[in-house]
Amino acid sequence: MPKNTKIKYKRILLKMSGEGFGGENGKGIETEKFVTFAKTIKNILSLGVEVALVVGGGNVLRGAKLGRTGKSRVVADQVGMIATIVNALLLQDTLEEHNIKAHVISAIDIKNITEPFVLRNCLRYLEEKNIIIFAGGTGNPYFTTDTAAALRAIEINANVMLKATRVDGVFTDDPIKNPSAKLLNKLTYTDVLNQQLGVMDMTAISLSMENKLPIIVLNMNKKGNIEKAVLGKSVGTFIGN
Repeated sequence: MPKNTKIKYKRILLKMSGEGFGGENGKGIETEKFVTFAKTIKNILSLGVEVALVVGGGNVLRGAKLGRTGKSRVVADQVGMIATIVNALLLQDTLEEHNIKAHVISAIDIKNITEPFVLRNCLRYLEEKNIIIFAGGTGNPYFTTDTAAALRAIEINANVMLKATRVDGVFTDDPIKNPSAKLLNKLTYTDVLNQQLGVMDMTAISLSMENKLPIIVLNMNKKGNIEKAVLGKSVGTFIGN
């Protein structure tokens, strides 16, 4: 894309589902998925956009699912948070292979491997056009990576949060199970809460609503979708006022 292309959002937070790094069933680790994503990030950076990421860990292990097996919910969530760090470190390595400076900022302290969350440092990295990868969720059990994404987006004063999923946006029903489900192009926060649409957990939606953080839900598997969203083109589902 031309460097003089006009962007709508200067600073974004991109919430990337862990399944996006997995195989066809969303499980495991597929190296090529990291490479493809790194190329997308490089395209966005070339437009002058400042990019922060929050990665999930569902391809490695989903804490909530483990908790339903009878394991302690606290321990299950902690293991799930560690799974996000696995993806973050692999993504950091892939980005740097493409000459993109990246920092893994973890809510869980892992000395000599990740960096702690210090807002001043994060803002400086963004201004220097470095990538920030937030990992470890919020560092607390009972909170999803969606909530972590909303929280970090607000803290860094992002202009928008992009939620990358495996479907085209928010539908009237599960589009995988119901082919007749219709895509909803625009929703208010209240619509999502009242209709319990399940696109994000209620805490994340409420936090976004209170802080007027717009959200765009889009398909991460469609080439060019993230770039289109940054440019302000219609893609996926827009959630806001």
